[in-house]
Amino acid sequence: MQSGMCLEDISKCVRCGGCKANCPTYDEGLTEAMGARGRLALLGGLLSEQLTPTAALKERIYDCILCGACEKLCPLHVDVTEAVYQGRKLLPASGGLRRCMAFLMRFSMKRPALSFRVAQAMQHTIYPYLFRKGVIPFSISVPHVPLKDDRQVYKPEKKVGRIALFTGCSTNYLFPHLGASLINVLVHLGYEVVLPKGEVCCGAPFRSLGLEEEAVQLARKNIETFSKLNAEAVVSLCPTCVLSLKVHYPKLLGKELNNVMDVASFLSNRLSSSQLSPVRNLRTVAYHDPCHMIHSLDVRKEPRDLIRLAGAELIDTGESGCCGFGGVYSLCYRNISRNLMEKRAGVYSAAKADAVITSCPGCMLQLGTGIKNKPVFHIIELLEEALCGS
Repeated sequence: MQSGMCLEDISKCVRCGGCKANCPTYDEGLTEAMGARGRLALLGGLLSEQLTPTAALKERIYDCILCGACEKLCPLHVDVTEAVYQGRKLLPASGGLRRCMAFLMRFSMKRPALSFRVAQAMQHTIYPYLFRKGVIPFSISVPHVPLKDDRQVYKPEKKVGRIALFTGCSTNYLFPHLGASLINVLVHLGYEVVLPKGEVCCGAPFRSLGLEEEAVQLARKNIETFSKLNAEAVVSLCPTCVLSLKVHYPKLLGKELNNVMDVASFLSNRLSSSQLSPVRNLRTVAYHDPCHMIHSLDVRKEPRDLIRLAGAELIDTGESGCCGFGGVYSLCYRNISRNLMEKRAGVYSAAKADAVITSCPGCMLQLGTGIKNKPVFHIIELLEEALCGS
């Protein structure tokens, strides 16, 4: 998107203010500039050269969590998150922490294997210290090996189709057991599962830091890799990865991958109650909607239907807010992130549910930090146990 096109889109905003109703950062700041309407006005002023790129203006453009809730409410369908991405492209990450994050992101993009080994080495020494000092919001546990190794294809006994798995960084490097659960479910259903070696980061963390050129490079690489696989669908456990591949790549490159799906949407019409057995010691659950799942991908019904198919009763907590994770946002804006997490965790902790289920590895990590009286699972863990008994 060129700056002129971005300004044209921004000018569609009529300042009705409806976008503020579900904006998590506006709820925290309660100032005009902390909501979508205010940020669009600031971006309009920047692009029309009525405003200069001050440090304060940069903060308002970067402290958007990019959840997409505002777009759902906008009657004129202004693409607010894309405008914010373009604003960050024009306002390179500044401030010590954001510059550090940009350096680390570039380093990890070029040397993913080395970065993983460094992360492993730090987890018992530096990470605990940084967590105690409040520098990082999570107690990070890095697995012994990532999900993706030399094995690229998992074959069922009787093949009904072929699925490409987009693991994403969080599943591959932090939660490989989630990827293993998905592979187990898909193979059990008769799908050949392909994990291509050429997969790289979806690019969302890079765009969030204004590193647009790097995000474009990653998008090109992923499209080149996955378009060769002849798979009936590209499935991911991470809604942000799905959003990047399905919605952002056409904006970045004018190209898209066919049939990119989140795991709940893919499995929703491929599982039946006759295939699933009730999960032991899990009668009632509360479900947390990941922001990109419910706002940007418009997926709400499918995960709830799957939970019911697995024999669990859904507890309606009336909770639908952002957990505050937002990827690198949880590191750069720890206070806002923590406040949002504590609000959600408080509601779920008080709910009369045996567990909390979500469809996003990031939400699982964030909520697991605040919820201490019950487990937080990814939906694929529930479905694996109900289908495979593991």
